[in-house]
Amino acid sequence: MTLNALISPTDEVQTALTSGKPVVALESTIITHGMPFPKNIETARQVEADIRAEGAVPATIAVLDGRIRVGLTDEDLDRLAQAEDVMKCSRADLAFAVATGRPGATTVAATMMAAHAAGISVFATGGIGGVHQGAEETFDISADLDELGRTPVCVVSAGAKALLDIPKTLEVLETKGVPVISYGVDELPAFWSRESGIAAPYRLNTPAEIASVIMTRSVFADHGGVLIANPVPEENQIARDEMTGYIDAANAKAAMENVRGKEVTPFVLSKILELTDGRSLDTNIALVRNNARLAARIAGELALGA
Repeated sequence: MTLNALISPTDEVQTALTSGKPVVALESTIITHGMPFPKNIETARQVEADIRAEGAVPATIAVLDGRIRVGLTDEDLDRLAQAEDVMKCSRADLAFAVATGRPGATTVAATMMAAHAAGISVFATGGIGGVHQGAEETFDISADLDELGRTPVCVVSAGAKALLDIPKTLEVLETKGVPVISYGVDELPAFWSRESGIAAPYRLNTPAEIASVIMTRSVFADHGGVLIANPVPEENQIARDEMTGYIDAANAKAAMENVRGKEVTPFVLSKILELTDGRSLDTNIALVRNNARLAARIAGELALGA
């Protein structure tokens, strides 16, 4: 068995990769675990349309019928959006989902794995996983950070999810040699909020500058990923001070109910959705679309420099 035997790109994605056209990978947990139906399928289609509008080809990644699908048809998106008992696949779960034929939605880590295997170098998501609050006792640290340290894919996000311990997440990324670059701002964005109170390690202001760093880094052997922290548009953000109260309340509820592991993030996001009367979801959609547009521009610059 070879890796190529497990990966099924759509004809559109394969043609784009063969011809050197820009392609942007997209995760699928936002469809299955991040948003309710039908908002999830509406958002997935809108994000793909945003990427196409910027001149790139979207490649949403998921496990269906025992294959890693790189690019989904409209029918596949509908099927995934309404499926039940979909595995949330990180690095540890991807092979299990493929081997057992269970449907699987890919996290940041698994999407990076599949994107790199397919030859895609840019990936847009909402926010990465990281070091959870209280990790010094629970050791709850997302596999996304290890993946960024090992897999050479540029990940465009709105920073780490704000419910995490952002300073510790940044320290781990530094230890793993991952450049963290804020786009157009000096501060690290915090998902729903443009500000985190933490200075960004690096700042770049154009997709061309980002592409130059990626191409230079690729010269070195065994390099990992690059994290681009793209702040949510100002008109869509929820201010940091306001969000802190919602996050603290949601984390406290998760601790009280002994929620652990992979279930922490979807549980806390659900509670925050309730506490904000749906505003957090609107902000989430806005930032994902914003990241997709930037990722498409970076992919375009990389294609020009290839």
